[in-house]
Amino acid sequence: MRLVLSLAASALLLGLAQLPARATSCGEQIGTIERRLDSAGAVHVAGLQDDHTIRSSNSPKALSEAPAGEPSDVSMIPTAARISDARHLITRAIQEDSQGHQRACEDTMTEAKGMIGALP
Repeated sequence: MRLVLSLAASALLLGLAQLPARATSCGEQIGTIERRLDSAGAVHVAGLQDDHTIRSSNSPKALSEAPAGEPSDVSMIPTAARISDARHLITRAIQEDSQGHQRACEDTMTEAKGMIGALP
Protein backbone atom coordinates (compact mmCIF):
# COMPACT_ATOMS: atom_id res chain seq x y z
CA MET A 1 0.00 0.00 0.00
CA ARG A 2 2.82 2.41 0.84
CA LEU A 3 4.49 1.66 -2.47
CA VAL A 4 1.30 2.49 -4.37
CA LEU A 5 0.88 5.77 -2.48
CA SER A 6 4.54 6.61 -2.96
CA LEU A 7 4.30 5.97 -6.69
CA ALA A 8 1.10 8.00 -6.95
CA ALA A 9 2.67 10.92 -5.07
CA SER A 10 5.79 10.74 -7.25
CA ALA A 11 3.69 10.75 -10.42
CA LEU A 12 1.69 13.73 -9.16
CA LEU A 13 4.81 15.72 -8.28
CA LEU A 14 6.42 14.88 -11.61
CA GLY A 15 3.30 16.06 -13.42
CA LEU A 16 3.33 19.35 -11.52
CA ALA A 17 7.02 20.00 -12.07
CA GLN A 18 7.83 22.26 -14.96
CA LEU A 19 9.79 20.34 -17.51
CA PRO A 20 12.05 22.11 -20.00
CA ALA A 21 10.45 23.00 -23.31
CA ARG A 22 11.31 20.73 -26.17
CA ALA A 23 12.58 22.21 -29.40
CA THR A 24 10.26 21.51 -32.28
CA SER A 25 11.28 21.15 -35.88
CA CYS A 26 9.35 24.34 -36.59
CA GLY A 27 11.14 26.08 -33.72
CA GLU A 28 14.46 25.04 -35.22
CA GLN A 29 13.37 26.41 -38.61
CA ILE A 30 12.38 29.69 -36.98
CA GLY A 31 15.83 30.02 -35.40
CA THR A 32 17.53 29.29 -38.71
CA ILE A 33 15.49 31.84 -40.64
CA GLU A 34 15.93 34.47 -37.90
CA ARG A 35 19.70 34.03 -38.23
CA ARG A 36 19.41 34.43 -42.02
CA LEU A 37 17.39 37.62 -41.57
CA ASP A 38 20.09 39.01 -39.27
CA SER A 39 22.88 38.09 -41.68
CA ALA A 40 25.06 40.50 -43.61
CA GLY A 41 23.22 39.49 -46.81
CA ALA A 42 19.83 40.52 -45.41
CA VAL A 43 21.26 43.79 -44.13
CA HIS A 44 22.76 44.38 -47.59
CA VAL A 45 19.26 44.03 -49.12
CA ALA A 46 17.02 45.60 -46.45
CA GLY A 47 19.34 47.72 -44.35
CA LEU A 48 19.92 47.27 -40.62
CA GLN A 49 16.54 47.23 -38.92
CA ASP A 50 15.86 48.58 -35.43
CA ASP A 51 16.96 46.23 -32.61
CA HIS A 52 18.68 43.84 -35.01
CA THR A 53 22.35 43.07 -35.05
CA ILE A 54 24.34 41.30 -37.70
CA ARG A 55 24.90 37.70 -36.68
CA SER A 56 27.40 35.31 -38.09
CA SER A 57 25.82 32.05 -39.14
CA ASN A 58 28.92 29.98 -38.40
CA SER A 59 27.45 27.52 -40.87
CA PRO A 60 29.74 25.33 -42.96
CA LYS A 61 27.20 25.82 -45.78
CA ALA A 62 27.37 29.63 -45.70
CA LEU A 63 28.85 31.30 -48.77
CA SER A 64 31.77 33.62 -48.27
CA GLU A 65 30.31 36.04 -50.83
CA ALA A 66 27.16 36.54 -52.87
CA PRO A 67 26.78 34.36 -55.97
CA ALA A 68 27.52 36.12 -59.26
CA GLY A 69 24.64 36.82 -61.62
CA GLU A 70 20.91 36.90 -61.12
CA PRO A 71 18.78 34.00 -59.87
CA SER A 72 17.01 32.09 -62.64
CA ASP A 73 13.71 32.61 -60.79
CA VAL A 74 12.98 36.35 -60.59
CA SER A 75 10.64 35.79 -57.62
CA MET A 76 13.66 34.64 -55.61
CA ILE A 77 15.29 38.08 -55.74
CA PRO A 78 15.04 39.45 -52.19
CA THR A 79 13.78 42.97 -51.55
CA ALA A 80 13.44 45.02 -48.39
CA ALA A 81 9.64 44.68 -48.56
CA ARG A 82 9.80 40.88 -48.92
CA ILE A 83 12.22 40.61 -45.98
CA SER A 84 9.88 42.77 -43.88
CA ASP A 85 6.96 40.50 -44.84
CA ALA A 86 9.04 37.46 -43.89
CA ARG A 87 9.73 38.97 -40.44
CA HIS A 88 5.96 39.34 -39.91
CA LEU A 89 5.43 35.73 -40.99
CA ILE A 90 8.07 34.56 -38.52
CA THR A 91 6.24 36.38 -35.72
CA ARG A 92 3.08 34.51 -36.73
CA ALA A 93 4.99 31.20 -36.89
CA ILE A 94 6.35 31.75 -33.36
CA GLN A 95 2.78 32.19 -32.09
CA GLU A 96 1.58 29.10 -33.96
CA ASP A 97 4.48 27.05 -32.61
CA SER A 98 3.85 28.18 -29.03
CA GLN A 99 0.18 27.22 -29.39
CA GLY A 100 1.15 23.75 -30.61
CA HIS A 101 -0.07 24.25 -34.18
CA GLN A 102 2.88 22.45 -35.76
CA ARG A 103 1.48 22.12 -39.29
CA ALA A 104 0.36 25.76 -39.44
CA CYS A 105 3.79 26.84 -38.20
CA GLU A 106 5.53 24.77 -40.88
CA ASP A 107 3.25 26.21 -43.58
CA THR A 108 3.98 29.75 -42.40
CA MET A 109 7.71 29.05 -42.39
CA THR A 110 7.52 27.72 -45.95
CA GLU A 111 5.85 30.97 -46.96
CA ALA A 112 8.50 33.02 -45.10
CA LYS A 113 11.34 31.15 -46.82
CA GLY A 114 9.74 31.96 -50.18
CA MET A 115 9.54 35.63 -49.24
CA ILE A 116 13.21 35.78 -48.31
CA GLY A 117 14.42 34.28 -51.55
CA ALA A 118 18.12 33.90 -52.22
CA LEU A 119 19.98 36.31 -49.95
CA PRO A 120 23.45 37.39 -50.99
